[in-house]
Amino acid sequence: MMVAAARAVVCVTLWLTVCQARGFTLPAKMNKTISNLLQHYNISSKLRYSGKPVFSRELLTGKLETKKLILGGVLEAYEKLLDQMLKELPSPGTQTATAAPIPADKAGLEVGEDVRTQLTYILEKVQDLRKHHYQEQDNILQKLHALKHIQMDNLVVQNKALFELPRLYSEASSLLGEMKKQMRRRRRRQARRAKTSLRA
Repeated sequence: MMVAAARAVVCVTLWLTVCQARGFTLPAKMNKTISNLLQHYNISSKLRYSGKPVFSRELLTGKLETKKLILGGVLEAYEKLLDQMLKELPSPGTQTATAAPIPADKAGLEVGEDVRTQLTYILEKVQDLRKHHYQEQDNILQKLHALKHIQMDNLVVQNKALFELPRLYSEASSLLGEMKKQMRRRRRRQARRAKTSLRA
């Protein structure tokens, strides 16, 4: 159990180091709170390091715009996950062996802060990041979600969709042309910068 807790701390510390290398520092309280919650929701090292992450690293291998869109979805998933974890906690005043509050000396937080308080804090941090920096991605995800509910077997829908296809197909084709133009401009700018730096 001690080995699993130590590995969890090492894992969080390594993640923090990566964040710092990318120019972002995870808030110290958030880092500490995640460590505390990992100890509370303890699982074996075999399960944690099974090679099957909840959120695969492959999700973030695309272009910047794609990463932003996917991260918006990941943050939404975390909101739902943390909300579910809060719902599973016993109501205040009821304690069980499986969901006992973390002692104040282990938590490293103010006296009286328990698992519910810590989960709520993490949830608020996720919500704040999503609200202020991923609102556009959230709107895109909602629009994509709405597309899944189109009634494909409905005659009216089929007729209207065929009628709208020329306009949408043209837009999709034009967008590809615009993206190619932007890529050419970007390459020209990079080439000019490279020439300027060589002269200097």
